[in-house]
Amino acid sequence: MYLLSKLLGFCTLPSNAIAIAGLAGLVLMGTSRAPRAGFRLAAAALILIVAFGFLPLGRLLAWPLEQRFPPYDPARGDPDGIVVLGGVIEPEAADRPESGINEAAERLTAVAGLARRYPAAKILFSGGDILLRPGVSEAQAAGALFASFGISADRVMLEDRSRTTAENAAFSRRMAVPKPGERWLLVTSAWHMPRAVGAFRKAGFAVEAYPVDYRTPAAAGLWIPFGAVSIGLRRTDTAAREWFGLAAYWATGRSSALFPAPQ
Repeated sequence: MYLLSKLLGFCTLPSNAIAIAGLAGLVLMGTSRAPRAGFRLAAAALILIVAFGFLPLGRLLAWPLEQRFPPYDPARGDPDGIVVLGGVIEPEAADRPESGINEAAERLTAVAGLARRYPAAKILFSGGDILLRPGVSEAQAAGALFASFGISADRVMLEDRSRTTAENAAFSRRMAVPKPGERWLLVTSAWHMPRAVGAFRKAGFAVEAYPVDYRTPAAAGLWIPFGAVSIGLRRTDTAAREWFGLAAYWATGRSSALFPAPQ
């Protein structure tokens, strides 16, 4: 199920789907049966690369995801615990002595400030083996980073089995064993927060959203074109993957709602 979900995720990413369509078009152009159809398919793929690469379509897709949960209000009081989701270790550099951190690094760096602000709060990091890097655990790398932040090891819990957001929720609940009345923050990227909250609610773990790692600007900057095709495609892929993920989680019963919202 896990590998199938990753395969489907790979095929449904816009950049991958466009590349596959473009290659199929080139192959058809070299045949005697459908060269014209192949040309049209390859041309359409090129147009889509330009459109998704330069136009702000990725921002417009990500905007409602990031706006769904507002920034955390410290006036609510001190939390009892903090859950931090993985997805921050760069797979290509995961087996280096100093693990590389990707652009979701704020999931980790935000913990340094939260740990100082709430000295009594427990901290739980949830992240298992990295895809295509068996035996390399995100939790292990995160634990080393937390130690470098000066966070005492007796405050930290490392959940190293989860590979998906649904598993993040289920395994974190088992490890944290939240008591009635306890308040736990959930730290993850703003664009990922709706699906994450839905999964945690479904698992019976009540959490309060602490969104970080925003990828979209204020409303006035939404319509600015991207300066590089690679950036636009990456933003589109990130947002599209989340929308597909929300639909898949709802359809398979792993989320409390199709598009979870603050309660």
